[in-house]
Parts: sequence; structure tokens; C-alpha cells
Amino acid sequence: MCDLCEAKPCRNGDRESFPPYCPGRQLSREEAIGLYDGQDRDALRTAASVEAGGYCRWTRCEEIMAYATGCGYGRLGLAFCAGLSYEAAVFAGILRENGFLVSSVCCKNCSVPKQELGIPPASMVRGGAEYEASCNPIGQARLLMESGCQLGIILGLCVGHDSLFIKHFDGPVTVLAVKDRVTGNAPLAPIYTATSYYKRLSSFVKTQLSNPKNG
Repeated sequence: MCDLCEAKPCRNGDRESFPPYCPGRQLSREEAIGLYDGQDRDALRTAASVEAGGYCRWTRCEEIMAYATGCGYGRLGLAFCAGLSYEAAVFAGILRENGFLVSSVCCKNCSVPKQELGIPPASMVRGGAEYEASCNPIGQARLLMESGCQLGIILGLCVGHDSLFIKHFDGPVTVLAVKDRVTGNAPLAPIYTATSYYKRLSSFVKTQLSNPKNG
């Protein structure tokens, strides 16, 4: 329950001040250090170097390139949402201009009908009135792996589809941006206004998901 801890004594090594529910009391420092060896430790060191080198200066785009370079990843795989095709094209272009080999796969690859995956009309955006291709995140993962990608990058995949991509991509995955259709892809906006404009968040499951009329 780290979200309940305001002091975060773990940030300065003050183990004596760990609250009773702190997971740091269950996992010793030595055990935590032992979790990292080989490639994982190298990746952690590279991440630390990127954090320190570009702290409050580099954008997420620049940090991804720095991390990929530090890890020796020359071929990158971009799994993107069709709704962010422009953003994907610009980002892929930037990566290529910086010397990376880029493979990209759109979410609607293979154009699989939702009906053939057992998705009912009620769960379709257009209610089944028109052809709807399902997103194919496992296909994205497979195609990018087959092209030899060393790092998977997610751009705007839907909630759940991103989880499937991460599950099936056999390698490290990072995220350039997540999709939030309501906030212009700024999903933290409702968090910052959870006590004002977005008070509805506190009762979403009860008032929205429990009522079939709300979809």
C-alpha cells in the first residue's frame, strides 16, 4: 500500500522509518539487489544513465532513443493505433533519421472481423451495423518479433490490447504515449481534477459499469 505512504522514507534509505505495511519490510535490500543480474542489471544501469543524463531536459522521445542506444538496440518495433497514424509516421521518421531500423505494425493488421473473434454487436463501436476490424495486438507482437525487433514501443494501443501486446512480445517493451480519446491523450488530466471536474471517477464502477444502459 505504498500509495498511502506520504513520507516515502525509501527514497533516502531510512529503513527505520518504514511504515508497518511497507513491502520493504518483506523484501530485504540484499534480496532486492539479487533480483538484478546479467542483462537486467545492464538495462537498469542504462535506464539510470538516461534518467540522469536527460533529467528535465530530454523528452520521452529522446529518452527512448537514448535508452535504445545505450542497450545496443538497433532495430525497434513500433506497435501503434490506427487512430495515431500521423504520430506514428512522424515518430518512426525521427527514429530512422537517428540511425535506427524501424518496423511498424498498425493495430488493425490482418483485418480480422470482430464477429469471428466472438465479439457481440453490443461490444462494437458501431453496434455491428458496419464491418469492424478487430485490433490484433498479438499479431503486432508476432510480426515485430519476426522482423527481429529488439525493443517494442507502444503508441496509443487500447487498454487491454496493450496488455496483450506486452504479454506476447518476447522482449523488452516501453511506451511512447497512451491513448485517452476524451482528454486528447492526456490520461492524467482526470487524476489532477479528481476532486472537481472528474468527481465521477470515485463512483464509476457503481454508477456506470453496473448499469447496462450506460454501455
